[in-house]
Amino acid sequence: MKRILAFAGSNSKQSINKQLATYTAMSLPKVEVDIIDLNDFEVPLFGVDLEQTSGIPEKAYAFKKHIDEADAIVLSLAEHNGGFTAAYKNLYDWVSRIDKSVFQHKPLFLLATSPGGRGAKTVLEHAIAIYGHANKAPLVTFSLPSFHQNFDPEKGILQEELRAAYEERVKEFSQHL
Repeated sequence: MKRILAFAGSNSKQSINKQLATYTAMSLPKVEVDIIDLNDFEVPLFGVDLEQTSGIPEKAYAFKKHIDEADAIVLSLAEHNGGFTAAYKNLYDWVSRIDKSVFQHKPLFLLATSPGGRGAKTVLEHAIAIYGHANKAPLVTFSLPSFHQNFDPEKGILQEELRAAYEERVKEFSQHL
């Protein structure tokens, strides 16, 4: 059975992106799911000087271990000012010092959502540009606009056209498992 690592690129305790990542991972057929929370991997602000004096934080190694044990990754990105959240980017930077190929060329399902009508598309486009080049495995994406109007934790995506597009992406990602 394939093991899926699911998490949000957010440290918000009420993260809508964690809800979407969890929902997505749980909807994949015949998989074991490992859902993690970025708050469990809080690390100091990355800096070369800090790395030289203190080394790489243990929590960065712990986060990497979850990636090591996964066959594929479901990541839903929150958008702060058009980019990654500081918490996610910082952890990613630390883990990249352990292994430049953070996601180890594993299939990656990149999601993004926001309360607004663009559905965090700017950060998703940024991630596609970075991970599409750095991660040589299949990359599937989906953006969900207006999260609070279009998502229910039990029913999933409410709007029919969005749900159909989402289900097509889930099917595409499932083919790489």
